[in-house]
Amino acid sequence: MAFISNNSKLLRWRPSLHPIFPSTSLSSRFSTSTAEPLSEPDHPLPLHSPPEPPPLPQPKPQSKSNSSQSNPELIISRMLANRVWTTRLQNSIRSIAPKFDSNLVWNILHATTNPDQALKFYRWLERSNLFTHDTHTTLKMLQILTRFSKLNHARCILLDLPKKNLPFDEDMFVALIEGYGRAGIVQEAVKIFQKLDQKSVKSYDALFKVILRKGRYMMTKRLYNAMLREGIEPTRHTYNILLWGMFLSLRLNTAIRFYEDMKSKGIEPDVVTYNTLIHGYFRFKKVDEAEGLFVEMKEKNIVPNVISYTTMLKGFVDVGKVDRAVEVFEEMKSCGIKANAVTFTTLLPGLCDADKLVEAGNLLGEMVERYIAPKDNSVFMKLMDCQCKAGNLDAAVDVLKAMVRLSIPTEAGHYGVLIESFCKAKVYDRAEKLLDKLIEKDIVLRPENSFEMEASAYNPMIEYLCDNGKTGKAETFFRQLMKKGVLDSVAFNNLFRGHSKEGNPESALEIATIMSRRGVASDADSYRLLIDSYLRKGEPADAKTALDHMLEGGHQPDSSLYRSVTESLFEDGRVQTASRVMKTMVEKGVKENMDLVPKILEALLMRGHVEEALGRIDLLMLNGYEPDFDHLISTLCEKEKRIAALRLLDFVLERDIIIDFSIYDKVLDTLLAAGKTLNAYSVLCKILEKRGATDWSSRDELIKNLNQEGNTKQADVLSRMIKEKVTSPPKREGKKKASRVA
Repeated sequence: MAFISNNSKLLRWRPSLHPIFPSTSLSSRFSTSTAEPLSEPDHPLPLHSPPEPPPLPQPKPQSKSNSSQSNPELIISRMLANRVWTTRLQNSIRSIAPKFDSNLVWNILHATTNPDQALKFYRWLERSNLFTHDTHTTLKMLQILTRFSKLNHARCILLDLPKKNLPFDEDMFVALIEGYGRAGIVQEAVKIFQKLDQKSVKSYDALFKVILRKGRYMMTKRLYNAMLREGIEPTRHTYNILLWGMFLSLRLNTAIRFYEDMKSKGIEPDVVTYNTLIHGYFRFKKVDEAEGLFVEMKEKNIVPNVISYTTMLKGFVDVGKVDRAVEVFEEMKSCGIKANAVTFTTLLPGLCDADKLVEAGNLLGEMVERYIAPKDNSVFMKLMDCQCKAGNLDAAVDVLKAMVRLSIPTEAGHYGVLIESFCKAKVYDRAEKLLDKLIEKDIVLRPENSFEMEASAYNPMIEYLCDNGKTGKAETFFRQLMKKGVLDSVAFNNLFRGHSKEGNPESALEIATIMSRRGVASDADSYRLLIDSYLRKGEPADAKTALDHMLEGGHQPDSSLYRSVTESLFEDGRVQTASRVMKTMVEKGVKENMDLVPKILEALLMRGHVEEALGRIDLLMLNGYEPDFDHLISTLCEKEKRIAALRLLDFVLERDIIIDFSIYDKVLDTLLAAGKTLNAYSVLCKILEKRGATDWSSRDELIKNLNQEGNTKQADVLSRMIKEKVTSPPKREGKKKASRVA
């Protein structure tokens, strides 16, 4: 690949081609040499590009003693960069430069960084009759527009040249062809090429680069034959482009034929030619042929440059010959050629893959000493990972320090590798120090991160912090991860448990709420710790809330946990809440630790929550649990809770539940003593109907009281019922059902 021919104009600008190496490896970061590589990110086989022409001439610097008026191009370019294009700006420009010549306009365009402002300035000069553009200024405008992909504007300017009586210049077509090539619009590049009447090797070279970048090698062959038919002889630069493109398209045999054709025409290869050939052969795993070309180049006294050696390094590393790559690297240093960033980032991964970590560390030290900072941070991640896997944790930390010294932004993934390794080695104090830096500098939240922290790194760290009373720090760190979209159930549950164990159940419940809202699975053990934490703080109502969360999450608490919450609520006087927990236990089929049931029922009845108590009793009986009605009714009578006792007795009679006859007598005595004769009458009627005759000793007294109160009808009914039942003995149902649970 040769330089562009020297007959091109001095003011011509050329964009770079795409390089031999992928954009993620070394090509786009070669140091200055005779051939500048370029990137080909969208092509599967990027190769070295043709070299660049000499740089564009820059405006001559003004002497410091000159006034601002002696350097109008600098002032105007700054105004164009910092101000909006208005009439006021136009008047300001006129006041600074009343007259414009070709050099002044060219320098202003060259120094302008905003293509839109440059185009407005260019057209304003023409419309205002301040300056008539010539070939140089037009070419400069086209180069600016194509560099910033303003291709439609550039095309209009080019095709309008005949209207302005300006001749077409081949460099203008070349600039537009290359602009369409960078934009990937091959068809338009071909159309512009076809509009050029007088073509030379420059325009053919430009089109070759465009179509080969898209892998159209057959079209390239046809174009090459057309060039020969027109009598245009290819140059070394032409052949270098063709070799580059054919290797890019994986056409090895075609590349060899072009190389033979090049030699048959007496064109000697240069260092760029050999670099392209060597890398092309390496891509086809033809190591011997590539090495032979490297030897041949030196035999012809063509001095290899840093790209040559780096190409050899990459080739040997790709085929696993790392020892041979090290030899080439040492040879390069012995020849006085300094390695650049791409050289280092090529060799380092190979040394890591070959487990040559000592050599890799030395190479990293040389990079730091020379302050060579590659743009590809993946090499540091690879080296750090290899050092950690080998157990060289101090060496891995040195890699992170080297990144800091080289001003390379450290990322969460780099810290993650170290934290994970320190946690595995149980060196938690060093892992925590790294985490402190990670939190302090908000490294996790950096949007430019390409290496994120893995779960295998942050979960052990969070678990350690939560187990050692530092859940607050763990939560601060994990909330940064949550902002990056991390919803790790292991980390969430560690925070959940950590807050509970540290006696911060409110924070734990907040974590549980976030988990529920975002659909993150929780552990039953986490809820158990949360409930225990609330109970230790004497907050049974909150413990009940946590228990509800646990049930909503699909977990089944054990009977002991139910009992703890129920007992705490009961002792706190929250009988109804305890009753609801008891109800949940029964509905969930829990049959152990039910010893608090009688106390809760008795408390409900004593407090007047009769309907609720009866509902709980009904539920208990449906699930095979029958309370001790004798005890409940007897206690209510003793406490003079007549209404509750009466409702409970009605419940017993309606459901034909067998109780001792003495309990009937006790209820009747309580009602009679309280003067509730009608209530006693009603109960006694139900007893006589359900159980037959009764030997209640106070029945005659009840009849007497009914007569005295004027309820003679009820007294007569009761007397007749008693006489009817006397003839048959009463049903003494003193024995309880066998199924009753004491």
